[in-house]
Formats: sequence, C-alpha cells, structure tokens
Amino acid sequence: MKGFVVSKKEFYSKNADKITMKHEMGRDIIGLKAGLEIHQQLDTKTKLFCNCPTTLRDKKDSIISFSRYQRASKSEMGKVDEAARVEEQYGRTIIYKGYDSTCLVENDEEPPRELNREAIEISLEVALLLNMNPIDVIHTMRKIVIDGSNTCGFQRTALVATGGLFSTEEGPVRIDSLCLEEDAAQKLEAEGDAVVYSLDRLGIPLVEICTAPDIKTAEQAMKVAEQLGMILRSTGNVKRGLGTIRQDINVSIDGGARVEIKGVQNLRLIGEIVRSEVVRQSKLIKLKSELNKSDAKVEHEIKDLAAIFGATTSRVIKKAGGAVFGVCLRGFSGVLGTEIQPGRRFGTELADFAIKFGAGLMHTDELPAYGITAEEVEKLKRTFDATEDDCVVIVAANGERATKALKAVLMRAEAAMHEIPKETRRALPNGSSAYMRPLPGAARMYPETDVSPVAIEDKWLGEIRANLPETFEHRKERYKAKFGLNDELADKISRNSNFALFEHIMDSYGDVPATLVVRTLTDTLVEFMQEGIEVEKLTDLHFLDVFKQLSANTFGKEAVPDILKFVANKPELSIATAIDEIGLRSDTGEIELLIEEIVNSKKEFIREKGERAVGPLMGVAMKELRGKVDGELINRLLVEKVQEVLEED
Repeated sequence: MKGFVVSKKEFYSKNADKITMKHEMGRDIIGLKAGLEIHQQLDTKTKLFCNCPTTLRDKKDSIISFSRYQRASKSEMGKVDEAARVEEQYGRTIIYKGYDSTCLVENDEEPPRELNREAIEISLEVALLLNMNPIDVIHTMRKIVIDGSNTCGFQRTALVATGGLFSTEEGPVRIDSLCLEEDAAQKLEAEGDAVVYSLDRLGIPLVEICTAPDIKTAEQAMKVAEQLGMILRSTGNVKRGLGTIRQDINVSIDGGARVEIKGVQNLRLIGEIVRSEVVRQSKLIKLKSELNKSDAKVEHEIKDLAAIFGATTSRVIKKAGGAVFGVCLRGFSGVLGTEIQPGRRFGTELADFAIKFGAGLMHTDELPAYGITAEEVEKLKRTFDATEDDCVVIVAANGERATKALKAVLMRAEAAMHEIPKETRRALPNGSSAYMRPLPGAARMYPETDVSPVAIEDKWLGEIRANLPETFEHRKERYKAKFGLNDELADKISRNSNFALFEHIMDSYGDVPATLVVRTLTDTLVEFMQEGIEVEKLTDLHFLDVFKQLSANTFGKEAVPDILKFVANKPELSIATAIDEIGLRSDTGEIELLIEEIVNSKKEFIREKGERAVGPLMGVAMKELRGKVDGELINRLLVEKVQEVLEED
C-alpha cells in the first residue's frame, strides 16, 4: 500500500493547497456554494424571555451550581433528530453556574415570559434595512439542542421576516430568513464526562440572518459578512466586542456535501475558512476515489490489546490504567497521515470522533510515538495480521468508553469510502475546522406552547419604518457635502463601523483634516491589524483624545499612527502620557527657535536660492520636528524666516 501515497501526488503536488475559486465559462470550476448565518447579540435592557440584565459576569461571581442530564426525544414529526441522537451517546453530566443576575427561567424551573418587545423592534428594523418582508404574526419555536448549551434541551427561536436581497460586486445575494432567538449558555470547560456552562449569556436576544447559498467565492463570503455586520451596527442597538457576533458558514462543492462551520468570531477568517473547507472536501473526494481503487475495507472487530502494553512506558496508556483497545483499517496505510487541512490530517478527523467520548486516538501511520515502542507496534500489527497496506487504530480508555469511541471512528472511516459526510464543524483559529456533530434536520423543530404569538400591527411596523437609521448611500453624500471628502473616502467611512466616531471627532474638533480622520479610522487600523496589533484595545476615547491634542497643535499630524500604536500596546496610558513618553510634546517657542537656528545657519544658501530655499530647508526641519508639530506650521514659519533674510539685503 506504499504506492497509495505516491498515487496521490498528482493531487497533493506543490500546488495542491493553492486551490482557488477560479471561474471557467462563467461557472465555478469546483462548484462552490456558500451561505452565511450571522448571529448578532442585541443591546437590549433585558433578556428575551425574562427580566434579567444582558450583561456578562465575572465567572468567579457564581452563587449557584446544579447539574443535569439531557436526552434526545422525538419531535412532533415522530422522529429523533440525528444530531440530538449522537449528542445523547456521549452521556455527559452538564453543570451550570448561576448568578444573582440570573433567574428561574434560565434554570428551566419557571416558564418563559412574553417575547421581549424591544428585541422584536430591533429585529424588525434590521429586517426592513435588508428589504425583507416581516411576517404578520411571530410564533416562537423550539429547536432541539442537547449539548448542554440550554438548560431545557432546546433553543427558542422565532421567524421574523423572509425574502431579502442585497447586491454585491459578484452578484446578488438573497436573504432567506431573519429570526429572533435566545443566545446559548457559555461553555466554560469540559473534562471527561462533564461539561460546565455559565448562565449569564443564556437568553440574551440574538438576530439570526441566513443567506441563500448564493456566495460563489471566499472573498465574496467575507464581503457579505462585512456588509451584514455594518447594517446591524448602523442600528446602534447591537452589542459590540468579542463574542457578540458569530458567523456560521455553510459550504459545499461539486461531489462534496453541505457542511456547516460554526462559531467564526473573526471576520478576517471567513475567507480562509471557506478556502480551507474547499481544500478539505476536495482532498476527501480524492481519498474516497483512492480507497475504492485499493479495495480498502473497515473491519468492525474491536480487540482488547492490554496484554501487549503490560510493560509499556507510554504515559498515555498508563494514565488509562493500561486499558487499550484497537481496530484494523484494511488498505488504509498512509491515509490517516495525509494532511487534508492546514495542521490537520485524516487521522485528526477520526480523532475528533474519539475525543467526543473522552478517548485519545493513535494509529500506526504515526507510531512509534507517545512512548510506544517499535516492538509494541509490531505486536499490534501481528495481533491483527496487518500488512504494510493496513493501519491499526488504538485508543487508551476503559472498555465502555473505548468501544463507543472506536465504533464512531469505524463509522467515519467507512463513510470515507462512500461519501463526504454532511456535518456541523467547529471553526479553528487557523481557518481549519473540527468535527462537532451530524448536520441537524427538520426533526429538531416544534412549536413553543409557553410563549404567546405576537402580531405585527401595521401601525407598529409603520413607526419603525419611519425611524430607520440613515442608509450608507445617504451618509456618503452627506459626508461629501459637509466635510469635503472625495467619493472614495466618503464611501469608505460611511460603510465603516467607525462612522459615528468619525462624526463625533469632526463635530468636536472640526479644524482637524477630515481626510486624516478617515484614513486613521480605516486604513491605519487595517495596517495595525496586519502587523498583529490588537486594535480592540483602542477605545473611542483614545481616538477623541488624540485628535483633541492634534487640534491644540500639541504634535504634528504625521505622529497620529505612532501615538495610537503606542497606546494600543499600553492601553492603560492616556494619550497625553503617550505623547510625553514618545517625546513629541514641543511648545511653539522651541519650534520657532529651532527654525530660526536652521535659517541662520543657511543664510548664504538662502541668498543664493531665494524663495526656492524653503523646500530643502523644510526637509532639514522635518528631520528634527517630524511628529512634534504640523508640517503646515513648519512651512509657514520657514517662509516667514526666509523672507526676513531676503529682506535684510
């Protein structure tokens, strides 16, 4: 089976990971289809179904703790949702932490109250901004979720509007639905068979915006997410900060399957996640073909291998009390070691399934390792009569846990020969993803009978429509007229999330250049992010203070990026302190004295060049004063001093 790895070279060549979404004859050559689900927390006073505040707590403030078990049940359709069925197999104990700011509704010990009217108004506002059609009556539904993220075993969600549409450079994107739903409890930690959740986030109102699968490129996916985010922020009624907005991405390609990748918090990662999923599915399609050509098969016999490792030095096996079980994958040699995403091999995909049952996975494609010797590996192979074409997979865990883990691994290995599984995956920081659960279906939805329907009256909707926030196009034209911005800069800041901060700065310090403020809030921050600077640490007050100091001629406009970069790395400092520590502060008297010294030392040059001497002297002065004073002031003082020298003659 060594030839298996070689036979894949035509696909895993040096260009294998450069799969791009190129177009041929107007069609995507890989048939990429992608859709987004945007989940944005609303900035309401209270939660969706109770009067608790929507603020997060320091987890050390927890005052109660209780545990639950959750099991799958049939929906009104008479079926058990596949994702719920799989979650039940893990048999976890769910531990919840509560606070003095949470109540019996979060604990599932009291029925939910009426749907939050403030949240409904915000969601209707967003729907109208997206040109959607609000429904006549809002009905709350239950969505079965038994991973522990909700104490009652389901998430409450309500359809608010359908049928939206907006344009992108790559073509129109339909908005299928906008729902109002409660946020889940926050997962704090998991260890073994227990997982701990915090109840402070549970019940915070969310809007969920779902696009149709109209997105054709990774770049378009990122732009659509950015555009939707800006529309949400334009309401002024959504929460800001890490974790307040999460994007799920649905991706499929020709010959692949729809995969939902959940929990993308970094907008800049969206394009990379789409590209990475295209690579993953493309490589799995190739693996499927190669496995079928090699007559690979999965044997379902699970063997107790403890006798082989009686004297092992492996810490992994010792930690499991010497319990080891294994299976043999015929014809899979080399497959588990094949990289299918950056930093993830096919063996990692299988390990995701074992980890769900609290068991680590090892295999002969990577052994000897983890303290397991070459001699122990040979004994493993002999136990299964494994040839060089086969791969032995082992887990170190007790019998019940190991059996469940290996059965899940065998199921995934067998699927690799027949299909690309439809599944829900978790986004990873590098743009790759890890298995979470099967893709849920319609069987998880059923009506919520504890919450009354809410009729959307024409008068109410009309009031919301009459008070919609300003559109980007209107804002752009206003900025061009009021601040003298060109079309490019006006468009850039009107669509930027910092547009309100821009207006605040200009209204407060109108003598600072509008172009400088725009470029600072857009291009400069992008450059900072590219350099790895944590721009999230810069607050609105930092920007207001830096332009206040500039307006007072405390320093030159060239120093704005340096000051902000300094403060981003030391956010506890004020702008004034940063100016002092960088050494930018200089009074007008010192500046005039320095320019006078420069002019006096170059009098012969000035007499020779006349007024043309100002340019070269400007370069000399800027070397000394760059960042300390505005260049226009330096130029004005130089012109005055040069003129005085010329008038002496």
